[in-house]
Amino acid sequence: MIKDGVLNIYKPENMTSSQVVGAVRRILDVRKVGHTGTLDPMATGVLPVCIGKAARIMDYLNFDLKKYRCTLQFGFTTDTLDIWGEKLETYDCSNLTEKDVREAFNAFEGLIYQYPPMYSAVRIQGKHLYEYARKGVKPPVEPKKRKVYIEDLTIEDIDMADFRVTFTVSCSKGTYIRTICQDVGEALKVGATMLNLERIGTGALKVENSITLEELEKTKWENLLPTDSILVNFGKVIVNENVGFRFVDGWHISMKDILSLEEPKQVDENLLDFIDPKLLRAYRVYTGDIFLGVAYFSEKYHKLVADKVFYRRDDDENI
Repeated sequence: MIKDGVLNIYKPENMTSSQVVGAVRRILDVRKVGHTGTLDPMATGVLPVCIGKAARIMDYLNFDLKKYRCTLQFGFTTDTLDIWGEKLETYDCSNLTEKDVREAFNAFEGLIYQYPPMYSAVRIQGKHLYEYARKGVKPPVEPKKRKVYIEDLTIEDIDMADFRVTFTVSCSKGTYIRTICQDVGEALKVGATMLNLERIGTGALKVENSITLEELEKTKWENLLPTDSILVNFGKVIVNENVGFRFVDGWHISMKDILSLEEPKQVDENLLDFIDPKLLRAYRVYTGDIFLGVAYFSEKYHKLVADKVFYRRDDDENI
């Protein structure tokens, strides 16, 4: 029987997110595997990998803030905005001060706007920006600035001898850390390039609880997390067995049939532009401790309406 759930995989450097999925598929001998939140090949860190029916929760993870640790280098720029690209320009950093650096970083909190990097997966007229960049041509339409949310940006270390800064950032989906590095360098007029990037958290998944592919080879299914365990922002309802049977068959749940109810978590108002409004009224549905699926509260029907069902009657003898 195919197991369903989520693995908190630590993606190594020089490996694409898709290659990690291929490795998990081979190690566990399963076909239905997907990942959420792509990491660039040179980046490391937390990569949620969904197995079986859990692959269907990817639409639900817009709530989740990502957290990264990054080190940038002042004094030069590259075409990819990171150390792995071709060097473009060099700058004199001799007059740069720690005070200047801290003041420049202060501008990168809250709601900000970014241009996506040319080496990114953003599409212009059906092609990724990196496809244009690799051919050395400009896209037919200039990319538009995109709104992103920086909940917190903390400088961990400033090395003025080597002109390097290490910082952590908690941010919404779609935030480019390379672009933060570039924009800080431009603000200080000394250029900046990203040296390394590690994702240290995404939603409920933290780097300290992640496992490597080598560890997965040894432990196999031991570290598989339940599908519902990372839907931490959703509410929770418990219904009896008969209502549960009707729910998995597609019926709505009347509010009077709910035995226990926990409301969804309050969402930072700055994230509202990045979230499907339905997710604000989403609930995990259970009978007993068995996770059945996700439902939305419908103002029209004043009921919980099934969105995705993760339980089949033949999954177990009893619901």
